[in-house]
Amino acid sequence: MAKNTSTVTTPFWRDKKIIPILLQVLFTVAVFIAGYYFITNALSGLSQMGMKLGFDFLKNTASFSISESLIEYAPTDPYSKAFLVGLLNTLRVAFFGVILASIIGVFIGIARLSNNWLVSKLATVYIEVFRNTPLLVQIFIWYFAVFLTLPRIEEAVKLGPIFFSNRGTAIPWYETHGSSLLWGILAIVGIVVATFLYKFLMKKEVETGKQKYPVIFAFVGLLVTFLVAFIITGTGPVTVTTPVVQGKGFVGGYTISETFAAILVALVIYTSTFIAEIVRAGIMGVPKGQVEAAKALGLKNSTALRLVIFPQAIRIIIPPLTSQYLNLIKNSSLAVAVGYQDIVSVGGTIMNQTGRAVESIFIMILVYLTFSLFTSLFMNFFNKKFQLVER
Repeated sequence: MAKNTSTVTTPFWRDKKIIPILLQVLFTVAVFIAGYYFITNALSGLSQMGMKLGFDFLKNTASFSISESLIEYAPTDPYSKAFLVGLLNTLRVAFFGVILASIIGVFIGIARLSNNWLVSKLATVYIEVFRNTPLLVQIFIWYFAVFLTLPRIEEAVKLGPIFFSNRGTAIPWYETHGSSLLWGILAIVGIVVATFLYKFLMKKEVETGKQKYPVIFAFVGLLVTFLVAFIITGTGPVTVTTPVVQGKGFVGGYTISETFAAILVALVIYTSTFIAEIVRAGIMGVPKGQVEAAKALGLKNSTALRLVIFPQAIRIIIPPLTSQYLNLIKNSSLAVAVGYQDIVSVGGTIMNQTGRAVESIFIMILVYLTFSLFTSLFMNFFNKKFQLVER
């Protein structure tokens, strides 16, 4: 008599539906056990040292100076303000680093595909040299071999209104005055008016097929707003001051410290090499038919690149570009090597003074995590705008 196989059930330890769930549950339990062990161990260690977890120390006086700060800071301020200064210094490096690395990376990436032999080879050498040299080494080279070897401030090299010395680079800068706020409000109004004019005339141009010159009218609208602001205030939006050497310092303008310049230049050059390769790969990823169609229409290479190739390539470029931006933000922590007081440097000083290692490291992690999440959110939003809309 044949055995009835329909009644045979598979044991749960051999069921392909149960096993993945079981493994995930076991992994979660293992993570919780490990986390519990490390947390209790840390609490036990702190208890033996007579300490406990908490952020009450942030109210205490910092008692140390910070050489660069975007906000007013004094050693008598609390640790919380010192952390804020470090956060802003990190944000400054990351913000300018992302912008400059993007600009240089795009130009180098396009130059690598140039038909001009010399331009293409120079771009290749730039990428291969700076991409394959450790970032920390580059930071040391820029700091010790370039910026610290500049002349003393009494013998500063003057290039137009810019001074170069081993105490920093002084550049012309702006100062606000009583009418700057009004200028700002009118500038926002002008941008809104220009945007409205551009969209309205562009829509009319598409509907009627007649040229309406939307860019020219938008520019004129913005210009008229600025003219009205100048007539009302009788002055410009800001006052520009140029630096002057007085004794052992600069007066006027803005002085870029040698530590900030070293970390910024190193980060920009290092990251731009990776961005250049991403841009090159994105352009090469555009179907050849699109390039040939642009040439068949008689478009110049520069026009075809701007209107046909690059808008399609950017859909390929954005995802890996996001990764490079995140790397740049995290790599900015190497600034501590040359004494630039970012969040890591300030956090380390506070950690040494207070002994609050867990809390200080937690704040540093939280800062970098926040920067990374906001960058990812912005780039994902940007990526969604450029994605192809499929039906």
